Amino acid sequence: MEPKRELSSVDLAALATELSRYEGAKLDKAYLYDEDLLRLKLRDFDRGRVELLIEVGEYKQAHVADPARVPDAPGRPPEFAMMLRGRLESADLVSVEQYEFDRILVFEFERPDQNTTLVVELFGDGNVAVLDENGEVVRSMETVRLKSRTVAPGSQYEFPQSRLNPLEVSYEAFEARMEQSDTDVVRTVATQLNLGGFWGEELCRRAGVEKAMPIGDAGEEEYRAIHRELMDLADALRSGQFDPRVYVEPDGDGATDEDDDRPLTARERVVDVSPVALEERSDLPSRAFDSFNAALEEYFFRLKAQERREDEGGGRERPDFEAEIEKQKRIIEQQEGAIQGFEEEAEELRSKAEICYARYDLIDEVLSTVQGAREQGTSWADIQETLEAGAEQGIPAAEAVVDVDGAEGTVTVEVDDERITLDATTGVEKNADRLYQEAKRVEGKKEGAREAISDTRERLEAAKARREEWEEEPEPEPEPEEGKQEDIDWLTRENIPIRQPEHWYEEFRWFHTSDGYLVIGGRNADQNEALVKKYLNKHDRFFHTQAHGGPVTVLKASGPSEPSSPVDWPESSLNEAAQFAVAYSSVWKDGRGAGDAYMVEPDQVSKTPESGEYLEKGGFAIRGDREYFRDMACRVAVGITCEDETRVIGGPPSAIEPNAETTITLEPGKFAQNDAAVKCYREFKDRFVDESFVRKIASADRIQEFLPPGGSDLLDA
Repeated sequence: MEPKRELSSVDLAALATELSRYEGAKLDKAYLYDEDLLRLKLRDFDRGRVELLIEVGEYKQAHVADPARVPDAPGRPPEFAMMLRGRLESADLVSVEQYEFDRILVFEFERPDQNTTLVVELFGDGNVAVLDENGEVVRSMETVRLKSRTVAPGSQYEFPQSRLNPLEVSYEAFEARMEQSDTDVVRTVATQLNLGGFWGEELCRRAGVEKAMPIGDAGEEEYRAIHRELMDLADALRSGQFDPRVYVEPDGDGATDEDDDRPLTARERVVDVSPVALEERSDLPSRAFDSFNAALEEYFFRLKAQERREDEGGGRERPDFEAEIEKQKRIIEQQEGAIQGFEEEAEELRSKAEICYARYDLIDEVLSTVQGAREQGTSWADIQETLEAGAEQGIPAAEAVVDVDGAEGTVTVEVDDERITLDATTGVEKNADRLYQEAKRVEGKKEGAREAISDTRERLEAAKARREEWEEEPEPEPEPEEGKQEDIDWLTRENIPIRQPEHWYEEFRWFHTSDGYLVIGGRNADQNEALVKKYLNKHDRFFHTQAHGGPVTVLKASGPSEPSSPVDWPESSLNEAAQFAVAYSSVWKDGRGAGDAYMVEPDQVSKTPESGEYLEKGGFAIRGDREYFRDMACRVAVGITCEDETRVIGGPPSAIEPNAETTITLEPGKFAQNDAAVKCYREFKDRFVDESFVRKIASADRIQEFLPPGGSDLLDA
């Protein structure tokens, strides 16, 4: 049996009931792991430390965890986690609710200076959106732009379209829903009541109703039996009177249904978890737990461990390429639907604008009438009454008005079968122009949707390519000759050992030139100061951009504790250091494709300003002649090394590409630094068979350390 990896709507209803018991807890800190696992550390007055884990990736689940099972804090928190800390630290958790009967949890936090809502979407690709007190998205793990809804920073958060909540349905509504169907009972319960296939079968079995019975043969007796079981389930979910269970497939250890009280063993394969005992799982052994949270924690802990064991033993199982391919096709269909929706909306707005001009006199009369009345102090309610009276008298302008909204200062007219809402404080031209501008704004959304489709199509093609590679019979690898290093294809290796020693220069920006020399650069004013005062030796070279706002860049002749001697610098190393100085400067942030840098010797760099001048922190005075490097390209590469050391590296492409197993090249562009890092991370995960290796050594926040400040485009991903 395939184990459950995502929580159902029934599970979330039970989980929300249990999590609401932690209302009043104060949030200490937020952590983010691997772009899909969120950890909220809280303090509860009665329970002390509370660790809440929320996962929206391959596994979609949430639960309170034993601190002993919580992963260690990641080294450098990514931007999303820092934003959460800024908004939520010391905030009170005031409510936890399931949104309607959807797979969405809504956490409300309050703080004296601001309130924050955390919306956790445990469906589809999964997402976490952070909303301000007005419901506007501050940040989200994933940006969603579909025809039906948008989740993007700066926009109002849009929940999915409302559906029937089966836990609140009356018998009359239940009966009406059932009778709308033309299929069998179980499919009707599953679809008409939004319960899904499993819970459709579970309720039929509990009610003693044959699930395959045609709906035409079912009557009040069957309907009332199923509705009664449904209401009993709803009462349990609301009251918290659960019987939490983890269901297992025994593996020769003699487990039976009577073994409820003994702990799970490593030989038992977990397959399901539920807040209540399941008739549909009565043939499987189960373990009882005191709370649904405890059952969830144990289930997902065991599930991940058993899947790791299965991955490591007995050869690889064939990945479900078809499921991934179908998923990407569905996403493309949704995105194409969104584009069509944008086009239709823009066309409708333009049509309304054109009607404003085509029926200029009529609309002008409406607006002039309203504006004149307001200038005379007439209330909006009186204006509404006057227009209604005019409509009864057959006055065309009054007949066109269908609504007056004093709160918004608008009047809605129906002209040529179109309803148009007008700003009553302006004239026809400004209203028409507003509609044209809104049409342009909506059309602008198409570009983002087209880019999203392009990304999805690339993922689709990558999935197809991985399927083809898998299906090809691999050539047997020859044994390496004695004394020679084996040529390893690291991208296809299933288990890459991690070797990541620490180096003194890793706190700075850094790379090694194609000739092996170390280049280091400052990330901020403090590091610029430190580089010159502590690490600039007499045989090194100092680089800086001609443009203001760049890192101090030092081409090192030796390490900080090594003896230094003159170096006959190769031109390739000098050019790469200059390119590095340009790429990580304001030149990149300004979106330019190239810039100039200069080089001087260490004794030309001084902290003493010229007479009458002032040097800011991190700034230096340069005296004497400078050697210039003109039109250095704004391009960087990030890559992953597997030989000798396993780590992310980044810098000029000519220095990075020969030393990395695989690389991605970037140039100034539209994706924010964090978003570009996430795209690189996902691309690297697609390239390596050993995805866990990428997660450990090349997470998005580590990649971000090597990306220039400002927007970027990925050229070869």
